Amino acid sequence: MSRYQLLTTATWLLLPAVLAVPTSRAQMACTAEANAPLVTPPPTLVVRDEDDEPTRVVARNVVGDYLNSVASEFGDKVSSYFFSGIPEWFQDLPTGDAVLDKLDITEDDLNAIPTSVLNLPSYANWTDEGWNLRVHGNVYKLPNVSQDKIDDLANIFLIDVDIEDLDENQQENARNLTKSIFVVQQGDLEVTMDFVSNVDVEPSSGGGTVNAQAGGDQTITLPYNTTDQGDFDVFVTLDNSTGPDGGYTTPGDETSSIQTLNVYAEGTNTGNATAYLVPPTGMTIISDIDDILRVTKIYQPDEGLLNSFARDFVPWMNMPDIYANWSASIDDFHFHYLTTTPEQATRTYMEFIYSTYPLGSFDTRPLNFSDVSATLSIRKFLLDKIFATFPQRQFILVADTTNSDVMKAYPQLAHDHPSQVQCIFLRNTSATDDSNYFPYDTSGFEGLDQDKYMFFTVPDDLTNLDIQGGKCWNESIAQNVTFGTQGLPFGLGSDDEDAAGMLEPPSVAGRIGVALLLAFLALAVL
Repeated sequence: MSRYQLLTTATWLLLPAVLAVPTSRAQMACTAEANAPLVTPPPTLVVRDEDDEPTRVVARNVVGDYLNSVASEFGDKVSSYFFSGIPEWFQDLPTGDAVLDKLDITEDDLNAIPTSVLNLPSYANWTDEGWNLRVHGNVYKLPNVSQDKIDDLANIFLIDVDIEDLDENQQENARNLTKSIFVVQQGDLEVTMDFVSNVDVEPSSGGGTVNAQAGGDQTITLPYNTTDQGDFDVFVTLDNSTGPDGGYTTPGDETSSIQTLNVYAEGTNTGNATAYLVPPTGMTIISDIDDILRVTKIYQPDEGLLNSFARDFVPWMNMPDIYANWSASIDDFHFHYLTTTPEQATRTYMEFIYSTYPLGSFDTRPLNFSDVSATLSIRKFLLDKIFATFPQRQFILVADTTNSDVMKAYPQLAHDHPSQVQCIFLRNTSATDDSNYFPYDTSGFEGLDQDKYMFFTVPDDLTNLDIQGGKCWNESIAQNVTFGTQGLPFGLGSDDEDAAGMLEPPSVAGRIGVALLLAFLALAVL
């Protein structure tokens, strides 16, 4: 029999078995006990020898081929960002003159428009000189453009749908986001901020946060003008005797509470944010947003774009309940939200977070991180910044497995700062969504204490944990983690023989591809 005949025969023999795999974990669990926790199945591939004994199939170097086959399914809609878990549709956004050209407006038109400021909620640490507060954001102008023009620009981002096909609410969302993208950043401008102790914080709004009512009022001009892209990001030292009757904010070495100040950009009514004065010790949670706090599906480009561009943001399952419980049960818990979405598109993210989750500081991608290599390193850059700012605090890190930079950065931080990384929680998206084709690499977790990290499938897996005591693994959630490339078809990985496999069956198209791949491997053995 020829190799071609062997291939054909092997493919058709394997195809029925592969297609018979249940389509989703919901179908697989339909006979399970109601509300029983979903567990991660062993991600290894075995075959039986002539004595019916299990034999490990040696993994071959198929990672590149598999990634290429996945990318081909999406055609030209994806680029280098795709396999790093960064939304493709928010990359390479126009700035400066490119925006003017797109909007067909002149410099004279722009000069008549008032300046706006994106002022991001930030954090401060306590030093020998007092509270050292980070101030960061962007200065820009929002051109006046007709709705017809905005609709034309919105259609550039929409895939296989016209803005007219959306319902009224989604049209409005798409228009608002398009307007925020097509802004003109203002470089080399002086920025002055007013700090005012008038934050109206509800007692249950976030981890024991309190108002800095005794002091903090002052005005500071930032020491540097904005960058060419309109960004500002600098630490300033607050004067600590600025309240009524000589009052002052409580020194960081005298309190465990997180104090808040409002920060207003002068010359505009758009640049308002809250600053969080965080003591040197305590616990901070650094949380990703896409596909962990909200439903995004960045691994499914058409859905991901609509979820980010047109549809209202929706929480992922009951994750708000988990965060609310942590906020209420862990004293003085600092919440910090981090997204690699560029600044222009983050207002919607912040509005969603602060209406759904506890209050906290916020990080996003500055515009000076514009090329692919810089963008793919921005998360590590922002993580290193906050770890360096709070060298004595302990951190809870939360994200999902679709971010390749998370899968590298989080365990590396645990290796580099073992006394600071208290817990790592990663949602295993491939275990609950068969539209997720993202492979991920768990090799960085080798050598870490299992109690320090957990791969989970549903928010309820995060209940009944002793986070403060360092018990971060719900033992009812089987882990079975091998250290290598995971998410490839049925246990196939990189050169590492311990590479683990896909934890959720792929779609029908994916299963056909898997059958072909297994057939090729069978021929290679022959």
